[in-house]
Amino acid sequence: MNGSDAPRILVIRGGAIGDFVLTLPVLAALRDRFPKAELEILGYPRIATMAVEAGLVRAVHALESPGLAMFFTPNGAFDLEWREFFARYAIIVSYLFDPDGVFEENVKSCGVGQFIAAKYRPDETKSIHASEVFLKPLEQLTIFDGDPIARLELPGLAKRENCLAMHPGSGSDDKNWPEENWRSLIEYLLSNTSLQLLLAGGEAEGEKLSRLADGLPAERLELAEHMPLNRLAKRLAKCCGFVGHDSGVTHIASALGLPTLVLWGPSREAIWRPLGERVRVLNRENQLANITIENVIDELNALGMESG
Repeated sequence: MNGSDAPRILVIRGGAIGDFVLTLPVLAALRDRFPKAELEILGYPRIATMAVEAGLVRAVHALESPGLAMFFTPNGAFDLEWREFFARYAIIVSYLFDPDGVFEENVKSCGVGQFIAAKYRPDETKSIHASEVFLKPLEQLTIFDGDPIARLELPGLAKRENCLAMHPGSGSDDKNWPEENWRSLIEYLLSNTSLQLLLAGGEAEGEKLSRLADGLPAERLELAEHMPLNRLAKRLAKCCGFVGHDSGVTHIASALGLPTLVLWGPSREAIWRPLGERVRVLNRENQLANITIENVIDELNALGMESG
């Protein structure tokens, strides 16, 4: 194949928000290598729709579809509609957990041109960044120089506001800076800067956001609760900066190109940190309890945020 070919390509990607964002470089590399390709995703629409809106892919198909279940069963009787679906693609790159290769063999039996089985997660014993791990299988398509930085460029957005976005949660409590520290930081920024603040969170952070905002001036503090990810991404893209933990929302902010401060711990920074020219990771021996409010203020100042 040469760069002018227009194969139909499917990338299969499950996992959490951060896993998907760290796979955006794969989509960009495929788009660069096959600019006329019809590139699509089989994944979770609530997450992957961002890639459609950024123009990286043309469509998302739902991985939760019941008809797919038989493809994970040896010698399964497959739904004809799904057999025809997989047969459309010249290339399939799958990041599904498939240790016995059952899904791979079943999909290949549908007449797929080329099936590339990729690692669904990096090896935690090695210090290779997740995006590099996810790009590696594309060498089978002679793609050796993919940019590992996740980029999400949403069209038609207005000029950035004087608003600092914050996400005080993550997928697990041990990745969260103490709530009382967030409250003290918010109070400091409201008292000492002219910044507007946006507090973002999902269901897990609902009560936390309410507690953090309690008694503080509503005209300076906006809450973004339970917002669909594509809408949240558009809202974040208008902000002038972001502070968060090792979380999917932080990866979105970084991919949007926001000046991003990550309060890190206890996962492997070398593997999971957001990459980007405007990302600063505040890591104190991988222990969030070691990060002080003064540390955060200094880092915000280095990003040009603190004086707001």
